[in-house]
Amino acid sequence: MLTIKVLGPGCANCKRVEQIARKVVEDMTLEAQIIKVTDYNEIMKYNVLATPGLVINEKIVSSGRIPGPAEVTTWLADALETT
Repeated sequence: MLTIKVLGPGCANCKRVEQIARKVVEDMTLEAQIIKVTDYNEIMKYNVLATPGLVINEKIVSSGRIPGPAEVTTWLADALETT
C-alpha cells in the first residue's frame, strides 16, 4: 500500500492537492493511505520550504505548488514500481 502525505496548514491549496491525490488514487484503483500533515514541526522534517507539499512513500515529489493530475499519476506509478 502507498502512503501519501499532504503537507500544509490546511489552506485552500493544500486541500486542492489532497483532492487531486484522492481522485488519482481512485482513478488508478490503488490502495493508498492519504495523511494530512498540518503540524509545522512535522512538515519541517521534510525540509519543505513552501506548502503545499506532497510526499509519496516518504519521498518529496512536490512543494510550493499544485501539481496536475497527470503528474500525480506519474509519481504514483513510479512509486508502485519501486515498492
